[in-house]
Amino acid sequence: MKIKITGKELKITEAINDYVERKLDRIDKYFDEAEAEVTLRTEKNEQIAEIYVTANGEKYRAVTENKDMYASIDKDIDILEGQIRKAKTKKEKMMKDSSIKAMEAQNTEDNAEIKDEIIKTSYYEIKPMLPEDAVLKLKEKPTHNFLVFINVETGKVNAVHKLKDGKNYGLVEPEA
Repeated sequence: MKIKITGKELKITEAINDYVERKLDRIDKYFDEAEAEVTLRTEKNEQIAEIYVTANGEKYRAVTENKDMYASIDKDIDILEGQIRKAKTKKEKMMKDSSIKAMEAQNTEDNAEIKDEIIKTSYYEIKPMLPEDAVLKLKEKPTHNFLVFINVETGKVNAVHKLKDGKNYGLVEPEA
């Protein structure tokens, strides 16, 4: 772990330096490579320790103040360790959930082929027209195979469809 220790209005002694490095070993065990920026400062009677840890694209931060610098550092390490464990648990849970969902989706695709079910619904306007006009309208839309319309002569719903020969059309009318 790369560690940068800065003291503001405070001289960083060898003892403080060793203590910070020893405590950051607790954080280092969670990551392969990590960087820590430690800022120690004094304001009035308080000793403030601020620690930023950057690892795997994640940033963790803890700031505490206490009358004793060592206690402040300890508290920061505890806070950072909690944040890291929480993030790691959350990430593991997300990975587990997403893998279960992927397995379920794969099983659904492999085992169940959809048959005899309505899988798509289309809505369109039915206009009154003659069957000949319906054929002309259907010719305008080469990707469509049929057209539903209201027959002007009978007032009933009819359908015109392309026959398999590709040249002729069929008309579907209700009986009654």
